[in-house]
Amino acid sequence: MKIIALDSSGLVASVALLEDTGLVGEYNIQYKKTHSQTLLPMLEELKDQVELELSTVDAIAIASGPGSFTGLRIGSATAKGLAYALQIPIIEIPTLQGLACNLYGTDKLVCPIMDARREQVYTGIYAFEKKENSGSTEGLHEPDSYIIKEILSDRPVSVAEIAQHCNELDREVIFLGDGVPVYGEKLKELMKVPYQLAPAHMNRQRAAAFGVLAFDWYAEGRYVSAMEHAPEYLRLSQAERERNHAD
Repeated sequence: MKIIALDSSGLVASVALLEDTGLVGEYNIQYKKTHSQTLLPMLEELKDQVELELSTVDAIAIASGPGSFTGLRIGSATAKGLAYALQIPIIEIPTLQGLACNLYGTDKLVCPIMDARREQVYTGIYAFEKKENSGSTEGLHEPDSYIIKEILSDRPVSVAEIAQHCNELDREVIFLGDGVPVYGEKLKELMKVPYQLAPAHMNRQRAAAFGVLAFDWYAEGRYVSAMEHAPEYLRLSQAERERNHAD
């Protein structure tokens, strides 16, 4: 099975191809260009480099939100166009869950924070639970496998509020995401429990992580058609908020 994974929900533009749970290729870039300039060229370059025939792709995985309104729309339009042309489904992976997957298997709580502006972050809290059938079997030791458990559902909140939730859970936490450099000093003031910041190679969205999750989602029938797909914003856009305020 082949899955193309796309993410343009934040600062990162990322494209990956996975086949039978293995990573074939991936492009990531964090630079001062819009995703409309980078996403399709990256996909085209990846396709050429790995000699991919698009007709052999079984599904498109997409970071479905929350995130940048413009970035989510660009990713959504790209995924819908590909899925419609190829007549394949879209697997909608929540952005924060895909971010948390970067730290697959950790025994710490995982708290992705994405800068939502206006002194807020998009965030949630996750933990990894070992699957019942992982580990040793009939004298043979198999690698442990995990599921992501949602401890706190995705939401836009202040940094103080998410720090309070983490403190109340009284477990060590790993923070990651583009909100960390923005609110790192506030976290230092607010956190009462031990915490870490994910290293540079694990602290931003990677399309490959969304692709890894997508295999399980596909097996469980958790996918939609191109016509059914829509991004998950979690809150109204600034223009919509200002219009409602004016009304």
